[in-house]
Amino acid sequence: MTTDIESPGEASVPESKKRKKRNGFTLVELMVVIFILGLLTTIVVINVLPSQDRAMVEKARADIATLGQALEMYRLDNLGYPSSSDGLQALIAAPASLSTTARYRQGGYIKKLPDDPWGRPYQYDNPGRQGPGYDLYSLGADGAPGGEDDNADIYAE
Repeated sequence: MTTDIESPGEASVPESKKRKKRNGFTLVELMVVIFILGLLTTIVVINVLPSQDRAMVEKARADIATLGQALEMYRLDNLGYPSSSDGLQALIAAPASLSTTARYRQGGYIKKLPDDPWGRPYQYDNPGRQGPGYDLYSLGADGAPGGEDDNADIYAE
């Protein structure tokens, strides 16, 4: 026969203090969470980085198309494309080599020359590789002529 008699010291201790409370996380739980976060980060990085490279190439193509339109407006107003020595700066301010500035559009043809997505200026040659006309291009990610994939030169179409 057992009796449930409490000792005088136990009577004043509440029931919640008798049981050990479990606060926080165990090391295993923390390791699982860290592993899952690392796995998700790896998946995101693998899928996002190639998209950034493609986006930079597409931005270069869009910039080249915009500069090409400005060159066409320049040609219509001034009866020819800017010379290679005048370069793309001729789209912002009338070049000194222009015979008459009366036909040059006030304010220029673009407000500011953009750099390519890799931080380098776009290249302009007149005449172009194919004879009359111009070549407008970016040297790609490597900044050197030629190349393949992301390093390939991007020309106006």
